[in-house]
Amino acid sequence: MAKYYKNLVQEPKYEVGTVYGEIKGRQYPTMTLMSNELVPGSNVYIEVGWVYAMPDPNPHIPEHSHAESDEFVLHIGSDYKNPEDLGGEIEFVVGGEPLKINKTSALYVPAGVVHGPLTWKSVARPHLQMTIIMGAGTLAEAAPAGYKG
Repeated sequence: MAKYYKNLVQEPKYEVGTVYGEIKGRQYPTMTLMSNELVPGSNVYIEVGWVYAMPDPNPHIPEHSHAESDEFVLHIGSDYKNPEDLGGEIEFVVGGEPLKINKTSALYVPAGVVHGPLTWKSVARPHLQMTIIMGAGTLAEAAPAGYKG
């Protein structure tokens, strides 16, 4: 077997969302694609999920922060002919400032900055939401979307 197969995750964990109950209009629970449990020593937490209709409840991602970890939040459209179009609109409050997102995007949220809620204003096409939380190798350390175990 090749040396780096141990670093390849092809069977994600489905762990974020199990405490929130059902959320209609999106993949729930989401997929954890990287963590110290999946790849020991990676020390990063990557979580991804499809949003395919207006989420209900909306918002379902509350105001929260990550005291020790920087976070990147990506919203990725699914139209290969127009990859910059998100196919929806989101209001994402960061540091008290509402940001309008309607294009494929990546947002850097420094450690300790309060962010959320995320409120979907429209969903015309499915899109991916991905979080990458640096220096957080476990679900408890990452606390994606304000998760409290």
